[in-house]
Amino acid sequence: MSIDRFDGNSARDASMWFPRNIPMTKVRTLLLVSDDPIHVQAFREALAGVDDGPFQGESVSTLAECFKRLEKEGIWSIFLNLYVSESKDLSALNRVLEVAPGIPILLLGRDGDDSLAKKAMRRGAKDYLLEGHIDGYSLGRAIRNMVEREAAEDKLFTEKARAQVTLDSIGDAVLCTDIQGNVTYLNPVAEIMTGWTRKEASGKPVDEVFVIINASTREPSPNPLKTAIEENKTVELTPNCIMIRRDGSESAIEDSAAPIHDRSGLVSGAVIVFRDVSLSRAIAEQMKHLAQHDILTDLPNRMLLKDRITQAIGNARRNRTQVAVVFIDLDQFKHINDSLGHAIGDKLLQSVAARLVTCVRSSDTVSRQGGDEFVVLLSEIKHAGDAGIMARKLLTSLSGSHAIDQHNLHIMASIGISTYPDDGEDAEVLMKNADTAMYQAKSKGRNNYQFFKKEMNLRAANRQSIEGGLRDALKYDQFVLRYQPKINLTTGVISGAEALLRWMHPTSGLISPLEFLPIAEDCGLILPIGRWVLKEACRQIQEWIAAGLRVVPVAVNVSSLEFRSEGFLENLRAILTETGLDPRHLEFELTETVLMQHAESTPSVLNALKLIGVRLAVDDFGTGYSNLSYLKQFPIDSLKIDQSFVRDITSGTDDVPIVRAVITMAKSLRQRVVGEGVETEEQMQYLRNHDCDEAQGFYFSTPLTATQFGQLLAPGIASFIPPPRLKRAGTISPWLMPTRKHLSPH
Repeated sequence: MSIDRFDGNSARDASMWFPRNIPMTKVRTLLLVSDDPIHVQAFREALAGVDDGPFQGESVSTLAECFKRLEKEGIWSIFLNLYVSESKDLSALNRVLEVAPGIPILLLGRDGDDSLAKKAMRRGAKDYLLEGHIDGYSLGRAIRNMVEREAAEDKLFTEKARAQVTLDSIGDAVLCTDIQGNVTYLNPVAEIMTGWTRKEASGKPVDEVFVIINASTREPSPNPLKTAIEENKTVELTPNCIMIRRDGSESAIEDSAAPIHDRSGLVSGAVIVFRDVSLSRAIAEQMKHLAQHDILTDLPNRMLLKDRITQAIGNARRNRTQVAVVFIDLDQFKHINDSLGHAIGDKLLQSVAARLVTCVRSSDTVSRQGGDEFVVLLSEIKHAGDAGIMARKLLTSLSGSHAIDQHNLHIMASIGISTYPDDGEDAEVLMKNADTAMYQAKSKGRNNYQFFKKEMNLRAANRQSIEGGLRDALKYDQFVLRYQPKINLTTGVISGAEALLRWMHPTSGLISPLEFLPIAEDCGLILPIGRWVLKEACRQIQEWIAAGLRVVPVAVNVSSLEFRSEGFLENLRAILTETGLDPRHLEFELTETVLMQHAESTPSVLNALKLIGVRLAVDDFGTGYSNLSYLKQFPIDSLKIDQSFVRDITSGTDDVPIVRAVITMAKSLRQRVVGEGVETEEQMQYLRNHDCDEAQGFYFSTPLTATQFGQLLAPGIASFIPPPRLKRAGTISPWLMPTRKHLSPH
């Protein structure tokens, strides 16, 4: 192989010519492939004339020598004579392009080869020169053009590489198409999100690679890339857009597509940048759900219910139907919550919610308002009576046993119903009136339902007034205690007393507990009121003791909420410590219902009370469970026969054997028996003749102030034989009448 090298240490020999002041950093080797001496001479002159960098020229005369040289690296560009292979086509160019892909080629042709040269340019040649223009100047200019082109391509490559790195590293997915809508590029994120590799997707229609649908309708969404091309503008993705991955999985996406323009400003394609927003959209949906639903039961909350009532009213107005709002309040739920704990209470609420949902239609709404209150919205009912049918169904469903952990719990409910349009024409009024009707159901004994009536609003206003007044009564010390004596039927002396709560209202005067205690229980004020009663009774007993009066046990009624509340025992101990009272002077009266609501936990509380030293009595015995087994199990000191039995013991009714049985049973269990509500001498005599231990009632005394009762405890008060006539109401029986020096005229 013969290769001519231009070692060029002079201007005439340009094999290695370096312009002045140019550092020798990169030597570009140019290879001339031609057997024409004119070409060789022009090549030498061109190398000597360029000053764009260090060049080195090599020359071969045949294609074989060219290919041999190309086996080695280092050729920067090739100047190729089209006719070096004696052919009259582009075969020489094709062979060189195949052997040396990527090396710029400049063609040297003959006159009249313009069309062939242009065809060669389309094939891959970078430039061409024809006879008559092949000289040192033209070749030198061609070399400079090639240097400039290389610099431009290097710059373009750098920019492209930078853009490529940027696109490959950003967190968003990028997809490009050409003007026909075929995919030209995907970055790695887009590959992952679509399931297509760049190689697989290239050239495919964008609708095949980038498949999007509307999440709500599940219909195909307009492709934003095509729209961007057609309308030549940036296009946002449709809201609620979902992309279907190649494997069929789905991702919620968002962002926009924009057209790509060429140098002349014409649209040449489109690019879309999108991101997976499945997580953020799910979080947003979850936040929206939480804002409209109860956390514990996942039922619609008050806000969502109000919207649905408003919608239901609108539909009913158009369809000429009715809407019912069913307000449900669980009876005695606070007792369960306080005694078994909030965890059990929460599970019970979840069980209640599940049962309510199973009772209603899919078009209805079950909502939890908070606490133990639920509301059922019955949309589009034909008659108000339909709501009554539903209320009965709800009561039946709720009454069944709820298996919560190791407990079988029973719950009842009070239900109030209001209907559109009769009871209100907006959500607020319907809710208020249903709530009012619910309280009416409570006042009628609970575990029932009531339809709203306009006169209920007066009772509701009175109830609200009482509730507000009770708070003031606690704050301004308006409560007082009255003490009704218990009489030993054998000796005739006072053997104890029951502390009875009264409300001394500043304008209404003395208010009976029957009027305000049920309301106090419902609104949660029974606990602070109960603590006040206990503390005041202990304080008063200690005051009598300090005054040197005869001491008798004083009984305090304990509600179920108090008995089951946290801190009940601790509060008792604290009061006894604060007042300094000996606990044997204190008695707790509890109803059978209180004892039996959670019979499994009752013994532990009663035993703790006995360890403290207080006495225990069952109040209103005979009206509840009247279960002998619990009387044997519980450490009870005495039974109080309910006044409903005492009232008829002298009239020969069926109550007579009941009273006898109670006295006999109590005696067998070594418990004392107290007859309540004694109003006549005949009743008193009957109880005494049948070995009843004590009695209490108006026959002996009305409830007395602390001062009046203290006078009865003074030394020297004797017992008298009971008079044969009934005492006058509001006075002290002559049987208990002290001597004049012991009882104040006031």
